Amino acid sequence: MNKTVDILMATYETNPHFLKQQIDSILQQTYTDIHLIISDDHSTSPEVQAILQEVCQQDDRVELYVQPQNLGYIKNFEFLLLQSKAEYICFSDHDDVWKPEKVEKQLQTLEQQQVDMVYCNCMQIDEKGNTIQENYFRYKNMPLIKGNHKKLGISRYLGIGCSQMFTKAVKEKMLPFKTEVMAQDWLVSFIANENKGVCYIEEPLFFYRLHTSNVFGGRSLEQNLRRWKEAHGNTYKSYLQYRTENVIQPAYLEGANMCLAYCTEEMTQKWIQKLISYYKSLISSHYVNWHFLSYFRFLAGKNLGKQMVKEIVIFHIPILGYLRFR
Repeated sequence: MNKTVDILMATYETNPHFLKQQIDSILQQTYTDIHLIISDDHSTSPEVQAILQEVCQQDDRVELYVQPQNLGYIKNFEFLLLQSKAEYICFSDHDDVWKPEKVEKQLQTLEQQQVDMVYCNCMQIDEKGNTIQENYFRYKNMPLIKGNHKKLGISRYLGIGCSQMFTKAVKEKMLPFKTEVMAQDWLVSFIANENKGVCYIEEPLFFYRLHTSNVFGGRSLEQNLRRWKEAHGNTYKSYLQYRTENVIQPAYLEGANMCLAYCTEEMTQKWIQKLISYYKSLISSHYVNWHFLSYFRFLAGKNLGKQMVKEIVIFHIPILGYLRFR
């Protein structure tokens, strides 16, 4: 293997210690033909800026951009993708820690399996580096797919962004971002699944850090519920609002709308439109939704066990979901 891997890191007001630790773990990869492209989204911390300038000067594999104004999370990743020229691409959070062999093992799997994306398992750690979860796939009931899976490639994201490696062919179909883009990692998995397919690695290849300022993904259900109830109260009306605005709409409906915007195959477009209608019916149901078969048609899959039980209650029997909310 002698192909460059672009590693795209978006930074913004991060913890300087976490940032330095993650950059070091990337530059110490066993696969050395890497190009770390960093776009700082107008951070105000002098310490963060000093770290970024220092690593850029010390290692010519690092390329740094400092945005003159804040772009926002999605636009910052679009900017990074536009800078990438390599055949293989990884996303990187700015507060994780990669194991030395992460890039090497992902590249080997991607080429051996002849797919457009590979996603790996990870261990979840806290702010001090203590292990919280040893198997993120099992903890989050992540869907495990090898090859193509039309259904789950649309209804769910496959692997968090920092766990993915994907091909240039995927990137070229992503750009420029359409207005419906709500998560660049979900878009990667959708396009890869529609092309040559995807593959997973069960071995944890990095440490995924959970802390109070996580933007996406890391916080527990209990943390999210507590924040919502503090702001909106503990009534059934508040729960229905939470169910719509924090569960169905952002985590399911917006993802389906994004996939529809990028879909070019007529039959798949019709299938996505049916999925969108199903989600809208869930939002309008305040006590019981009887479309249970639609759930299994659109959202069931391997390794999703406990996740499916939770979703069926939240989607179809919100009155029971409220008991958990309280």
